[in-house]
Amino acid sequence: MANFFIVIDMQNDFCTGALANKDAVAIIPRIKEELEKARAKGDNIVFTKDSHTSEYMNSNEGKHLPVQHCIMFTEGWEIVPELKPNADKEMIVNKSHFGFPNWRDIVAEGDTVTLVGTCTDICVVSNALVLKTIEGVEVNIIADCCAGLSKEKHEHALDVMASCQCNII
Repeated sequence: MANFFIVIDMQNDFCTGALANKDAVAIIPRIKEELEKARAKGDNIVFTKDSHTSEYMNSNEGKHLPVQHCIMFTEGWEIVPELKPNADKEMIVNKSHFGFPNWRDIVAEGDTVTLVGTCTDICVVSNALVLKTIEGVEVNIIADCCAGLSKEKHEHALDVMASCQCNII
């Protein structure tokens, strides 16, 4: 049984770039604090990165959200500098959709996962629900380390995750 601390999509484009969100910027210090605690405990640290190609606008998501963002290998795609991953010790997962479909390749039955990041109402909730499909995985959400597209959507997403037996802390 392992502990995972997963930072969801804390990338430049979601904080100060193409899809800038002041609430995402505001949670960076809290995430950094919790990330340092997780590192000190020896948790497995995973960062997800929303990862698109220059063909994004032709994708299904691009048709619904017509803002080019997180194009691989651009500045907007990078994790914010304050939360820089340790590339030698920490995993980075590139995902082309809201939720990463292959969590079963990383997380196993009986593991505990803590999620932080943005957007609560899109990527955090999607990943939490994918993780809940793995039998016996305990999913924790640190509410004040997540930011939604609005305060209301953030709260609604927390309610959905609580309904799906995630622990909101």
